[in-house]
Amino acid sequence: MYTRREFAGMAFAGLALPRQAANRPTLEIGGVRIGAQSYSFRALPRRPGADLVDELIGAFTACSLGECELWSPQIEPAAPSIARGDTPELQQARQQARADLRKWRIGTPLDHFRGIRKKFAAANITVRAFNYSFNDSFSDEEIDRGFEIARALGAEWITASSTLSSARRVAPFSDKHKMIVGMHNHSNVTDPNEFATPESFAAAMKMSKYFRVNLDIGHFTGANQDAVAYLRDHHADITNLHLKDIKRNQGGNVPWGEGDTPIRDVLQLLKQNKWPIPAYIEYEYRGDGTPIEEVKKGFAYIRQALA
Repeated sequence: MYTRREFAGMAFAGLALPRQAANRPTLEIGGVRIGAQSYSFRALPRRPGADLVDELIGAFTACSLGECELWSPQIEPAAPSIARGDTPELQQARQQARADLRKWRIGTPLDHFRGIRKKFAAANITVRAFNYSFNDSFSDEEIDRGFEIARALGAEWITASSTLSSARRVAPFSDKHKMIVGMHNHSNVTDPNEFATPESFAAAMKMSKYFRVNLDIGHFTGANQDAVAYLRDHHADITNLHLKDIKRNQGGNVPWGEGDTPIRDVLQLLKQNKWPIPAYIEYEYRGDGTPIEEVKKGFAYIRQALA
């Protein structure tokens, strides 16, 4: 692990690296494919009535990243602001908002999503994965549509922060579309319906031959699991990694180098074994800088870890 002082030095060193040629983002370091989960840029200002596509392209370009896992809310209509509370009026407002989103997903022409793909491609950014997190509120038509949207975006697979109960409903659609779904883990080991342990991943992969693992090594560490051992034993089942630093015992997100996540060891394992598993930055802690500045710090950390 790196100390805060060492990490600060790395960030400084990263800023001193030669700039990439125009429109030539970094795709790999030391043979390891590098990208980012677009959720990292969730705090970017959003223009009224617009999606976040142009802002995301600008952020990936500024960070010199050419591979994207695209978080679905950033290409969907902005969620309405609904006050907290449980009054009949607020419940109705939430139900209406959910129905409106479902209608938009099902009814928006696929050419709209093909247009988003073209925008990213024009900036030399590949939408490699589409993060569409199925839950129990999804209709069958909405689940099916997610696979069609992913294809239109050019994604090779879907990632999903989901549950075992939802995964059972998704399995036949994954089989129908012959498309891989990487189940994303969190750290709630007390709920048997959550993806948080090797056993929960194993249970999902029995449901469909297209189910895989989107391993978040930070959350895995927060749940007191061993990310290095899991990667070593199950690398053939992993679509991509999410990189973040979290302390053990549900200790929460911290700046990279201050937690217990074995980021360097994981990256070195990918490098040494030449496993074709992309490693994606997911900025989730509360940093001092803008999302772009914080993602750049993560990128500098990766460069040093793979040196």
